[in-house]
Amino acid sequence: MRDKLEKIIKAYEELEKKLSDPAVASDIKEFTRLNKEYAHQSDLIAASREYIGALDDIEAAKEMLRDTSDADEKEMLQMDISENEDKLPQLEEDIKYMLIPSDPNDDKNTIVEIRSAAGGDEAAIFAGDLYKMYQRFCESRGWKTTVLDSSPSEAGGFKSIEFKVEGDRVYSVMKYESGVHRVQRVPKTESQGRIQTSTATVAVLPEAEEIDVQINQSDLRIDTYCASGPGGQCVNTTYSAVRITHLPTNTVVQSQEQRSQIQNREVCMQMLRARLYEMELEKQQAELGAERQSQIGHGNRSEKIRTYNQPQDRVTDHRIGFNSTYNGVLLGDQLGTVIEALAAAERAEKLAQAV
Repeated sequence: MRDKLEKIIKAYEELEKKLSDPAVASDIKEFTRLNKEYAHQSDLIAASREYIGALDDIEAAKEMLRDTSDADEKEMLQMDISENEDKLPQLEEDIKYMLIPSDPNDDKNTIVEIRSAAGGDEAAIFAGDLYKMYQRFCESRGWKTTVLDSSPSEAGGFKSIEFKVEGDRVYSVMKYESGVHRVQRVPKTESQGRIQTSTATVAVLPEAEEIDVQINQSDLRIDTYCASGPGGQCVNTTYSAVRITHLPTNTVVQSQEQRSQIQNREVCMQMLRARLYEMELEKQQAELGAERQSQIGHGNRSEKIRTYNQPQDRVTDHRIGFNSTYNGVLLGDQLGTVIEALAAAERAEKLAQAV
């Protein structure tokens, strides 16, 4: 492993030199790409240097041990050897994971879509609760959220809501949320105190750039209409809302949240690129074969991934059997602990596949 890590460190140092080259610095696109690559490798390089340093310290201590007859010095050297040897297994484990190719979409921002499913008004209220949960979570991480389109429910919450999340490595975290979320609780609309089960679907799409997806304008049908509010009432008299249909795939996106038709059209194009990009990713994953896909990080939107049980104050993520509390996750700040457990399980899965 040492030889491999030394080569990686050498390549990293060469990358460092490139970044200080004025010719590279003047090319914004290339400089940004290299700088991102440099930043991503920093943890691997730090761990590699620590691993090689521990090996060097062990070898130096063993050599000194052979040359000394002082009992106290021998004890100190043996302690030094033991401490460094204890470091190696965990460092090896961490480095093995870091050497596994990461998801190329992990750095991307995301477009999140929440839709009410089974459960009528209560499903829409639950969809609204999920949106608030994600809002709090994103705020805690310093991420920006922007509503792209929404269809409010008269009972509260949303029939559907789509929003963009921007920040540092957003998709690497939010991707674990795709799938069917189920809630079991007494609805606000229930007078008899009976528990109802309702569901909402969450889709997390990596934001696609124009270079990721090529869209021909001739493949688009663009319609404009008046923006509306709950119950269908018209909230403005200008045709600012936009609906775009991608004819080859019959994919429909719409936006009415922005002030102008031009802004809503740009939002629609962002959503359309994300959907077409997702279709391409699903096609690629199908070609890779099920045995090479992680079942944790990329939940299918039709797969039940999590149950929020209010009477028992429990949230269960069914992919890994992880339990937390209802109030802590849906109403509080514990969503991060669930996602961290999912990320750890995916790391273990990838390591097992790599062996």
